[in-house]
Amino acid sequence: MSTAETAPLISKGTAPSTVPKWKQYWKLTRLHLWPAGTILFWWPCVWALTMSAYRLDLPPETLAIQAVAYLIGCTVRHNAACIWNDICDRDFDRQVERTKTRPIASGAISVPAALLFLLVHCIVFFGILSLAGFHALIVGLVGFFTWEAIYPLSKRFTNWPQAFLGFDCAWGFPVAWISLNGVWDWKLVTAVVLGITAWTIHFDTIYALQDKEDDINAGVHSCALLFGSYVRPILSVFAAFFVGTLAYAGYLNHQGVFYYVIAVGGTALHMLWQLATPDLVANGGKIWKVSSNGQLGYLVEAGLLADYIYKLVA
Repeated sequence: MSTAETAPLISKGTAPSTVPKWKQYWKLTRLHLWPAGTILFWWPCVWALTMSAYRLDLPPETLAIQAVAYLIGCTVRHNAACIWNDICDRDFDRQVERTKTRPIASGAISVPAALLFLLVHCIVFFGILSLAGFHALIVGLVGFFTWEAIYPLSKRFTNWPQAFLGFDCAWGFPVAWISLNGVWDWKLVTAVVLGITAWTIHFDTIYALQDKEDDINAGVHSCALLFGSYVRPILSVFAAFFVGTLAYAGYLNHQGVFYYVIAVGGTALHMLWQLATPDLVANGGKIWKVSSNGQLGYLVEAGLLADYIYKLVA
């Protein structure tokens, strides 16, 4: 994660009132870190769009327009998720060194004001989501009011909050898939959703390692605490499962050689590189969540696009 997020929003000795209010709201949505965070919501959507374009022989302009539309929607959705997360976690955030200066935890933004800000984002997001079609809207709303709503609360009652986050990140795939295909391909869509969930558990557990001591003191649960000293071998299993689901989804979608070499092979190598990094645990994954795994998304999309372009020209 960028050091911008960990830097105090209010410098020592500065009164909250002297900091521009718009800047507090800007940082509440994490837009100062864009596209970090947002891109992890967007990748499942654009993967579904590109796989669908390959299957349905959609024109490039349709794929491009859809990709931009989903990027805008995922930005609004991620903003809303961050606001809701900070509302729910404000008491925990005050006990964690990395998060105690967030706008709500520091008192720079009140809870009622944050709820109103969240409502505005929800209305805009629902409006954008409705453009995907009725069935996609229903699937999107189900994900929004389950995985997205429960995730910030899950760390209070389960050691697997990363799994809730995983389904939340992955849920864009069925929304985008149904918006173009009209139906839920149970084998393909379910495999990809489970794979992305495993991938999210992988990278968010690494990210959570930096807060282990603070989380213990605050009573927050996480996979980082659950896996303990076995974190590397356990994450290896989740990484392998993700690569396996990519290969299986490619088989179901009749993807070509470019997909398997670039997307599946590239992802496998990228995961090996991550897991083999000596300071994986020592550094607590401070930059891994966005910089490393956000880049991994480009590998998958590059393989999908290569197959799609080859099919167009052939």
